[in-house]
Amino acid sequence: MPAPKRFPDRDEIAAVRAGAERLAAGEEGTERRRVAGRVLGRRGHGKLVFLDLVDRSGQLQLLCAADRSGPVDVNLGDIVGATGVLARTRRGEPSLAVDELEVLARTRQPLPDHYHGLVDTETRYRRRYLDLLVNEETRRDFLIRSRMVSAIRRYLDGHGFVEVETPVLQPRYGGAFARPFVTHHNELGTDLYLRIATELYLKRLIVGGLERVYEIGKDFRNEGISYKHQPEFTMLEWYEAYADYRDTMARIEELVEVVALDVLGTTRMTFRHHEVDVKAPWRRLRLEDALAERGLWARDEADLRARLEARGVDTGADRTWAQLVDHALSHFVEPELVAPTILHDYPVELSPWARTLDDDPRTVERFEYFVCGMELGNAYTEINDAEEQAARFAGGEAEQAEDAPQGDPDYVEALSFGMPPTGGLGLGIDRLAMLFTGRETIRDVVLFPALRPTP
Repeated sequence: MPAPKRFPDRDEIAAVRAGAERLAAGEEGTERRRVAGRVLGRRGHGKLVFLDLVDRSGQLQLLCAADRSGPVDVNLGDIVGATGVLARTRRGEPSLAVDELEVLARTRQPLPDHYHGLVDTETRYRRRYLDLLVNEETRRDFLIRSRMVSAIRRYLDGHGFVEVETPVLQPRYGGAFARPFVTHHNELGTDLYLRIATELYLKRLIVGGLERVYEIGKDFRNEGISYKHQPEFTMLEWYEAYADYRDTMARIEELVEVVALDVLGTTRMTFRHHEVDVKAPWRRLRLEDALAERGLWARDEADLRARLEARGVDTGADRTWAQLVDHALSHFVEPELVAPTILHDYPVELSPWARTLDDDPRTVERFEYFVCGMELGNAYTEINDAEEQAARFAGGEAEQAEDAPQGDPDYVEALSFGMPPTGGLGLGIDRLAMLFTGRETIRDVVLFPALRPTP
C-alpha cells in the first residue's frame, strides 16, 4: 500500500510538547493532537515502544503501546505521522500517547549517528540535508538567519522603504571593484554579466522618485574563497533620498540593534572569542586618524611604501597609493576593530562613487563598519552630479585595473535628469549571520556553499 500523500492539520511539536509539560508526571490528558516528523530515536520495552520524533520546532517522545497503536513497523530515519493524546511519563517526560501511527516516507539509507551528530566538515557542507537532520545547532543557525532577514525587512518596511528587484544579468557590471562572471545571451547576441552589486540600478530608482528603496539579493564575484568570501553571496543595499552618510551611520546602528533584539533578545553576542555589544551608538573613527596613530599615514606613495616595507609588508602587488592605503588598513587597522566601529572619511582615490567633503576635495563621505575585525558593509553619500560621476568613471578606467568598475553612460544619463542628495549602504547578510550565530566561517551560514568538485 503506498504511503499517504498528505498529513493535514498537524501541530508543531514544540506546541504539543508545551501542552504535555503542563500535565503532572504519570498523567494522561484528553486533548487529541496530530504531529509529524522524522524518527531519530527508538527504544523498545516489551509491548511498549518509545519513538523520538523531530520536526523543525523540536523533539517529542511518542508512546506506542501495541494494544493501542498496533505494531510499530518504523525504522530510524522514517517520516511518520502520529495521532494521540497528551501524556507525561512517570519520569516526567512530555509525550504523546499514540492511537494511530502512519509511515509517510521510508528512509533507504542509514542516517549518521544522531547522538554524536555529523562532525565531518566536508560532508556537512556537501550534504547539508544530513547536517540539518542530525545537528540541532545547524538548524538553529539557519533559523536565526531566516528570522534575521525577516526582521531586516520589517525594519526597512516600517521606515518607508520599498523593496524592489533589479537585474541579475547586466550589460555592464558596476558598483564595486570586482571581477565578474561572464555569460552569453544567444538571442540577443551579446555578453552579459552576473551582477557584482545592485547599486547603479537602485540609484536609477531614486532618480525615478521612489526615494527610499532596498533590495536583498544575490551578488556574484569571480574571485577567491575564504572564511568571509563566497563567489555567490547575499547583500542588502538601500538608498535613501535627502540623506547623507551621517544619517546612514545612525540608521545602520539602529537597524542592527533592533534586529538583534528581535532575533536574539539581546544586543550582546560572542564572536571570534570576543564578547561584543551592538547597541547604538558605535565607535566612530576617521580613516586618516586610524592610520596616523600607527605611523602609517602619508600622502606620498614612496613614503607610505617605505613605511609598510619597514614593517615587513610585501608591497610588490600594490601599484598605486590607494592600494597601499588599503593594504595598511587591512593589515594594521581592521584586525583591531573589535567593538562595533564605523571607519569613515576615505581618500577619494579609494572611493569612485562617494561625494567629497565640503572642505576637503581629497576626502569623500564614505564609511565602512566592522565588528571583531570583520567588515560588515560599506556606505556613501552618493554622487548625484552627472558630470562629476562621468569624470570619476573616466578616472577609474584610466587606472586600467582588472577589477575597476566599468563606466556606465546610461547611468550617467539617468543622473543628468537630477537625483536628490542620497545616502546609500551595503550590508553583507552572510557576514551579519556569522556575527549573530557566532560562526567563524561563511560556509557555516550559507546553506549550500561553493566547493571544489569531488574527484
